[in-house]
Amino acid sequence: MSNSDISSRKLSESAFGKGIEPGQLASEIEKFAAGQARVLVAIAGAPGSGKSTFAEHLSGYLGKKASVIPMDGFHLDNNVLEAKGLLSVKGAPQTFDCAGFAELVSDIKEGKIQKFPTFDRALDKVIPEGGQLSKEASILLFEGNYLLCDLPGWAGLADMWDAGIWLDVPIDILRTRLVRRWRDHGLSDREAIKRAEENDLKNARQVLAHALPARWVISQEE
Repeated sequence: MSNSDISSRKLSESAFGKGIEPGQLASEIEKFAAGQARVLVAIAGAPGSGKSTFAEHLSGYLGKKASVIPMDGFHLDNNVLEAKGLLSVKGAPQTFDCAGFAELVSDIKEGKIQKFPTFDRALDKVIPEGGQLSKEASILLFEGNYLLCDLPGWAGLADMWDAGIWLDVPIDILRTRLVRRWRDHGLSDREAIKRAEENDLKNARQVLAHALPARWVISQEE
């Protein structure tokens, strides 16, 4: 095994939390999906819990049969948020097109569409039809903050999933990750802390307070 292979393996395993074998989880999902034409799995957790990284790594273990669909493709446009006075709290539950996302989930489940919107963090904008399901996709991994919670407007999504994965991360670790994220986006230490405390962590506490049960719970401690 090359050094790059070892590094990739360690990175993948770190996304699954302490004591979790990603291959074992992938195997359990495959067994759960056996005999079903299409299975919808929600990957949820607070902001900073590592949902996108986790989903991509899990998809890698599952192979061509899996596709990742992010909730972030349903951010409302900045112009809309500004008009509603919500731009400063972008990422909060009310700053997404929840109805549009639910419609997408339903259409994908019924095989009506193959393409879906994605979100470009660098551009801070939605890319229409930025993603496409693989032809072999039978395990669909939807990831987002509010996919397994009973917040108004979002609770109905729970009935659409065949199974759920909850990423359980302590609030202090979430804070560290979120501050680091904003620093990496070029904010000063003070600005990064302010952004994390005044918006992201408020959303995180909402998600944690309203979380619904999941088939698999992945605990992360670092």
